[in-house]
Amino acid sequence: MILYTVTGKAGQAGYLNLADSGDLTGKSVYVNMTNRCPCSCIFCLRQTKKMTEGNSLWLKGGEPSLETVMEEFAPFDLSVIKELTFCGFGEPLERLEDVCKVIDLLKAKYPNLKVRVNTNGLANLIHNRDITPELKGRFDTVSISLNAPDAEEFLALTRSKFGIQSYEALKEFAVKAKRFVPSVVLTVVEKVMSEEKIEICRKTCQELGVTLRVRPFED
Repeated sequence: MILYTVTGKAGQAGYLNLADSGDLTGKSVYVNMTNRCPCSCIFCLRQTKKMTEGNSLWLKGGEPSLETVMEEFAPFDLSVIKELTFCGFGEPLERLEDVCKVIDLLKAKYPNLKVRVNTNGLANLIHNRDITPELKGRFDTVSISLNAPDAEEFLALTRSKFGIQSYEALKEFAVKAKRFVPSVVLTVVEKVMSEEKIEICRKTCQELGVTLRVRPFED
């Protein structure tokens, strides 16, 4: 599915097609535009859970065109939603240009629309350039999965195709994104990571001048 809401635990009854989501007032709406990702995280739901046919974010027909994505939005009034989040099973910023076009088209109609991206923070490596200036005026929040207290553990967990440089690139991306986005958040998951390691991540975020969010663990 391309547009969805989250109603429960991911991978169970959690992903609900927007067309079946009823009144959208105050809800967060999620946009899923790609399967591509430079990581193969050992904890990723696409690696660890078998989704039902009607509850899967895997885009079996390949990436939807820009026109298809905008057609999906057409029936809905986004002025009532809480936030629009680019997320899904792939890395949203793999399709940076199309994501930006979608936001521009939507903000032309809904200028007060709040937009967030959930990212692995490796977009500058993906595109081999600094893409953070293109986030300005488009995203209100950039949420980056930190996942680990150091480069070695990060690579072991994410199996990034970019290798050991990935962790420093993520941190650099966060710092650069701060110049263009009001809120930059790095996330870790409770219980998956020890309190000691979470504290290291907290200090890292303080050094970078960004916020750490400890996400609740879902079994």
